Amino acid sequence: MSELTSRLLQRSLGSPDYDGIRQALRDDTSTPVISVRGLEVRVAVLPLFTHDGRQAVRVSSTEPLTHVLVGADSATGADVTLLVPEVTGPRVFTLESRDDAGLVGSAQVTITPQRKWSVFVVHHSHLDIGYTDPQGTVLRHHLDYLDAALRLAEETAGWPDDARFRWTVESSMPALKWLAARPAEQVDAFAALAREGIIEVTALPFQLHTEACSTEELYRQLRFTSDLQQRYGFATRSAMHTDVPGAVVGLVDALNAAGVRYLAAAHNWAGRSVPYLHGGDKLTRPFRWRAPSGNEVLVWFTDTPHGMAYMEGNTVGLTDSYELADDLLPRYLSALASRGYPYGPGTFGWQGPDAPREPYELDVLHLRVQGAHADNAGPSIVPASIARRWNEQWAYPRLRSAVNSDFFEHVEERHLDRLAVHEGDWTDWWADGLGSGARPLGYVRRAQSALRVAETLHTLAGADATERIDEAYDKVALFNEHTWGAANPWEDAEEAGDSGGLQWTRKSSGAYDAQDDAADLLHAATRRFAAALSGEAPGEGALASFAVFNPGTRARTDVVRAFLPRDVVPVDVPIALVDARTGERVAHHEEYVDPMDWPTRPIGRHLHAVIPEISGYGYARIDVVPGETQAPAPVELDLGGVIENEFYRVSYDVREGYISSIFDKTAGRELVNGYAAAGFGQYVYDRYATAPHFNHLSGHVGAHDRTLLGDRAIGRNATIVKARRTAVGEKLVVELQGKGVDWLRTTVELHRGVARLDLTYQLAKQGTPAKEAVFLAFPFASGPATAWELTGGVGGPDVAQVPGSAAYMLPIRHWIAFDDPELTIAWATLEAPLVQLGTIHMPYAPFPPTLDKEDGTVYSWALNNIWDTNFPAQQQGETTFRYAVMSAAGVEGRRLGALAASGLTEPFVGALLESPAEAAARSYVSVDHPDVLVTSIGRAGAERVVRLQSLAAEPVEVTVGLPGLLRARVSAGLARGLEPAEVAGESVKVRLPACGVAAVWGTCE
Repeated sequence: MSELTSRLLQRSLGSPDYDGIRQALRDDTSTPVISVRGLEVRVAVLPLFTHDGRQAVRVSSTEPLTHVLVGADSATGADVTLLVPEVTGPRVFTLESRDDAGLVGSAQVTITPQRKWSVFVVHHSHLDIGYTDPQGTVLRHHLDYLDAALRLAEETAGWPDDARFRWTVESSMPALKWLAARPAEQVDAFAALAREGIIEVTALPFQLHTEACSTEELYRQLRFTSDLQQRYGFATRSAMHTDVPGAVVGLVDALNAAGVRYLAAAHNWAGRSVPYLHGGDKLTRPFRWRAPSGNEVLVWFTDTPHGMAYMEGNTVGLTDSYELADDLLPRYLSALASRGYPYGPGTFGWQGPDAPREPYELDVLHLRVQGAHADNAGPSIVPASIARRWNEQWAYPRLRSAVNSDFFEHVEERHLDRLAVHEGDWTDWWADGLGSGARPLGYVRRAQSALRVAETLHTLAGADATERIDEAYDKVALFNEHTWGAANPWEDAEEAGDSGGLQWTRKSSGAYDAQDDAADLLHAATRRFAAALSGEAPGEGALASFAVFNPGTRARTDVVRAFLPRDVVPVDVPIALVDARTGERVAHHEEYVDPMDWPTRPIGRHLHAVIPEISGYGYARIDVVPGETQAPAPVELDLGGVIENEFYRVSYDVREGYISSIFDKTAGRELVNGYAAAGFGQYVYDRYATAPHFNHLSGHVGAHDRTLLGDRAIGRNATIVKARRTAVGEKLVVELQGKGVDWLRTTVELHRGVARLDLTYQLAKQGTPAKEAVFLAFPFASGPATAWELTGGVGGPDVAQVPGSAAYMLPIRHWIAFDDPELTIAWATLEAPLVQLGTIHMPYAPFPPTLDKEDGTVYSWALNNIWDTNFPAQQQGETTFRYAVMSAAGVEGRRLGALAASGLTEPFVGALLESPAEAAARSYVSVDHPDVLVTSIGRAGAERVVRLQSLAAEPVEVTVGLPGLLRARVSAGLARGLEPAEVAGESVKVRLPACGVAAVWGTCE
């Protein structure tokens, strides 16, 4: 009864099981030739060859019959294989089908030449850190799988080489944990098998949402590859990217820097994407993926657009039995050679149209297989056993039990020159899921910025914090791992796929830990830096001093926020700030921490000041001296909603609940498109008419219009609760009401002397399982966006993308630029990476727009709850989103974008000196090209490591200056391939490829 019920439910929901998919494959690869009295006979000419030079024809009938290929072969049954001499051109045979009464029917059958395939069967386990079980359980299982892999490798050591058990460690994290936890003799055996090519450890530690990674994070996650080579003697030659449907362009350079040349991608579309509507039908495989730098990786990607992805080998029986594989694998190969995709609509519940593509051209195939039909499945001897029996039975296809890189070496040797080259970003179709955990993601993105500054300050202070920095980056990356929740995240069981509550608790706590670690490191680094600078005696007349450090590459004027403890300077002592470079006073604002209000926090004064023109990667000393009077109190402004500084005048429309004007005083130009559908900074809340708590709902839902947009609301009832001017600038705080939140607060800030508008949005999100999304609208009076920052690259409307990339949304790092002949505008985001340009799309395929397109509008997709599995089912709590806007004439958009983002990601650091440093200012590194950024300064032994990233679309040469530089080495990438470089005048020339990275390893006095 239960089996019938299961079939009923499966068919009712439109999600065919393996039997349905396999029957569709049989039907699609055979032709009916006889139909008599309710009997049907079908024929399939298949790429099966015997060792004695014959090829196969499969004949199936609805009842057992005797099938005769006249003059060639005969057999009796409902499914039989008949053999004919290999043909070199079409040849017609007569098929006769008989029962006990005689001839049932006959037909002419044309036998055509078939390809002689080589199939590389790559056995692995897809690592979901969570999803099927709590994270710790999953990882322990994967360590058990490596124990089993060693046993199976030993068991099959005497088998023919093509059939020996081989195991590819899809994600290296379990291998690294295993090597650290097993006895020496087991580790030695593992290393020997890896050197022999029986086991392969691939490059990615786990399956990442690479667009959530910073560039440095991406490189650091590949650092173990050199350790494996040095400690165990085996190289990491390939990478696997599984489940996640897309990867950033920076991955190409990062893999190259780690010595990895091959990438096997298995994209699980899971009903959330339509790549074939955006050029994916033209994406031939394998292909060469090229970055702007000129670096390439050779890519294979699986052929199942509707969600089966890394289950190809399982689908054709390679984990079940020889008999099933013998039935299905030749059909699968025949389908690839004739129709592109072997499966039609309905696979994995996909309800969209079929996906056209040209037939596959080569005679070699990379075929993934897992030990069971599930994620996190263990190794099995079945695929190797099938390969052994298969190769005894058939000459072709030839099955090889292979590790991942075996396939690529074969293709590279025989077919490299004929492969297509594709360039640019391969935008992830699942990136919208990043919005399902907006608060922890925001913490992670802040941590990414803080870690770069923390490492730099530790290094400049003479301390080596590399190990702790790496550990913090590992926590950041682990949050960016693709498994954000359980299979059923709305449940709260203790084990299996219903353990959503447990899994998200651990996942999100990792993000908060990472941010805390980054904050600890920055806190310690600031103190170390201050101690290293402090002189032996206090400066004349100074009560205290700060070294205000600019962690950005470009000299800039910006605000610093620093704390002056009462035990350093009593709070009742009036003070003034003096710029030690010029002797001029710097206006400041004070916020006193009252022990009556905050008895649990350090007591003193938070100082806010705008410090002019601090050089990049340098500091200016600001002295605290006695003042005549206490710092002026804030001036309350008129609540009319207008604030301004030297550069901008900003007007807030209280009735409408958005910024109505940003007027650039220098350019004499309005930045806001007042005719846009949404106001500038407006809160937009969408609710969708789709059901919650339904696993893989998106695979069953298509949206071709706005029907599923159940409701759209905006922030209302705005009230200006604060409008004030201080010595540092002007601020406006507005509170609103809105659907989906308990409250919403907008803070608008302009600082004196700073040509940037800062915006902060805080909202108290209400938890709900309903499908929803929050957008913040930014309509600029401009043409379309011209450039945006990606991980390891720069995107734009005219920048190449890998065909099939997601088109309706962008996961960016921090900035978008609008180049204009008269005025360039830059918009930057700190916590929220997802944007939609010009309109808001429905979040269901094929993602139709819900508004007429406006070229200059950016919709920040701040958060959402549209996923049905693998991501949190709801989110709640206070969450902060920060943005910045800049405009300038005659500044290239990439440069202005980087500068706008710098105010958010690289705020000035105020280090309290025990006594004043002798120098009033100092710069620690300089670069002379406006498109090259210093991302951080690290330490390797006695050397400083200056990491560089180019935003330029062409190769550039930059002079890097390091005070006291004696000797230097330069690496392409951030770690590998060090070459000596000539030092001239404490500087060295470095050539960076387009949008590339490099590092200078310098020994200084």
